[in-house]
Amino acid sequence: MAPMSMSPRRKLAIASWSSPTEGNIYGKLTVEATQALAYIEQVKERTGEKITITHLIGRACAEALKEAPSLNGVIRFGAFVPHKTVDITYLVTLEGGNNLAKVKVCDADKKSVVQTAVELREYAERLRAGKDDAFKMSQGPLALLPTWLIRPLVAFTGWLTAVMGVNMPLFGLEAYPFGSLIITSVGMFGLDEGFAPPTPFAHVPIYVLLGAVRDMPVAVDGVVVVRKMVTLCATIDHRFIDGAQGGILAKTIRRVLENPWELDPKQIAG
Repeated sequence: MAPMSMSPRRKLAIASWSSPTEGNIYGKLTVEATQALAYIEQVKERTGEKITITHLIGRACAEALKEAPSLNGVIRFGAFVPHKTVDITYLVTLEGGNNLAKVKVCDADKKSVVQTAVELREYAERLRAGKDDAFKMSQGPLALLPTWLIRPLVAFTGWLTAVMGVNMPLFGLEAYPFGSLIITSVGMFGLDEGFAPPTPFAHVPIYVLLGAVRDMPVAVDGVVVVRKMVTLCATIDHRFIDGAQGGILAKTIRRVLENPWELDPKQIAG
């Protein structure tokens, strides 16, 4: 039987992953989303922009990276090298879910949730319309080459761009193309939680996967009540993080989601 044709995304996955050899930490954080959803609705009414909880959680992650700078960098020749800015990557589905693209938000800790949403929307529109030249250039070799050649190619280009910080415009690749954190959502597919597998060529220390917002029973002052809850699952490179940094990450994300108005003092909670 002849082999089936594969999308660039599937070929890239086959070429990238093998049996795990690196030590990763897996963590799960379930947070009440009541205030986050109220904040999102107020911002949507005030600006007319389509804001989602993914945008807010991405902003919370940026705040966490700012407060735990030892997570915001790359391992180069066995040493930690910090990034100069807090950059976060969001994954975008294309071609009816058959392909993925990334949108990197630079200086994510300095941008509002609205600015992040606008940037993501505009970039995603270009990608889906086939108007992003860098993405088309990066996809070209994936469509033409067999997986056994893609593996060393993406490993080498990933090392050059994500570790050494080399720009490769001829291949549609930028320096540090994924920043320090990749965030994606499975909540839109009705899944409550899941852990994202590390992508070797990205050289990113943290992957955050967002589940669906659900009504869940929780204890408040000793009484069981129903609240809107959301679960975040993180896959973290153990070389970057231990318990102390993990605590900062979890505490900061929880604080922002439970009081999102701290990101925008002018937006008054009602």
